[in-house]
Amino acid sequence: MIQTPYYLIDKEGLLRNLRTIDRVRARSGAKVLLALKCFATWSVFDLMREYMDGTTSSSLNEVKLGREKFGGETHAYSVAFADHEIDEVLANSDKIIFNSISQFERFSGATNATSRGLRLNPQISASGFDLADPARPFSRLGEWDAEKVAAIIGRIDGFMIHNNCENADFQRFDAMLAQIEEKFGALLKQVSWVSLGGGIHFTADGYPLEAFCDRLKGFSQRYGVQVYLEPGEAAVTRSTTLEVTVLDTLFNGKHLAIVDSSIEAHMLDLLIYRQSAKLAAEAGPHRYVVCGKSCLAGDIFGEFDFAHELKPGDRISIQDAAGYTMVKKNWFNGVQMPAIAVREPDGSVRIVREFSFQDYLSSLS
Repeated sequence: MIQTPYYLIDKEGLLRNLRTIDRVRARSGAKVLLALKCFATWSVFDLMREYMDGTTSSSLNEVKLGREKFGGETHAYSVAFADHEIDEVLANSDKIIFNSISQFERFSGATNATSRGLRLNPQISASGFDLADPARPFSRLGEWDAEKVAAIIGRIDGFMIHNNCENADFQRFDAMLAQIEEKFGALLKQVSWVSLGGGIHFTADGYPLEAFCDRLKGFSQRYGVQVYLEPGEAAVTRSTTLEVTVLDTLFNGKHLAIVDSSIEAHMLDLLIYRQSAKLAAEAGPHRYVVCGKSCLAGDIFGEFDFAHELKPGDRISIQDAAGYTMVKKNWFNGVQMPAIAVREPDGSVRIVREFSFQDYLSSLS
């Protein structure tokens, strides 16, 4: 039995999403890039690259990881590139996407031989969180003034528009895309590719996939552009669990169960967005608050029902633990970093990465 905590990536779960992605590619003509900011566990890239066209990045390190470990197309985006990074970014990418006109101008000479894009901010989004809303007031994410963009349109090849966030509502996606077309349509006709970013939850159960594909295809034909999608969560949702063990139980007005993991260290987005973890549905009379082992008072996975009383040694499986977890894990409190394991389609499980005291030591100085 593998020592907890560990992330368990189920390839069959991944395949469910990847096959949907492949259907979208075939029907819509869109190309699909993995957003490494969400999921960058390269041990399963051998499977993912069969169904996706490449990667998109947010930093030099992600650009290099995508080129080295995934292959295919490598798109380089950053909120701001540094002077000392630009040559290495260009050496490892097929397209470079600038966040602002000033960054484009700054590196115009160095990038003349590269396909260049610009991020647009349509000032609308599907985000329910101000923290994650790219169209929030005074946002630094992309250019919103069509007249300013028009001044450089002959020197760029494409646009990136990322304004969706966990959007599983096709009608909302469709309506926002129509607003984008209304605002930027004249510019869209003058480029050769457009990335519509990530955050579109088209692998969700019941999502109107055919309508989505037809909308993408129509958009591509109307403006004469190659459409790109950049899924993160949509590519890995429901594929991975965080396996933990109960270390202690106590009662302090509620029944508490402390596990050998931490939301701040291992599922940081639960803390950032004040969300509860997900457990497989289990009807039962025993309700527990599942707590992390760090010193943070709010290190709590959530409150759940169990069929039996929990005791030390019991294992709990935290669901949907792929996106924005392994890329954000940290050594807070020195809590043991989860290993990473992969379940193959034949059911066998192998550990692909373990972390030791030396890893903790080397992360500091």
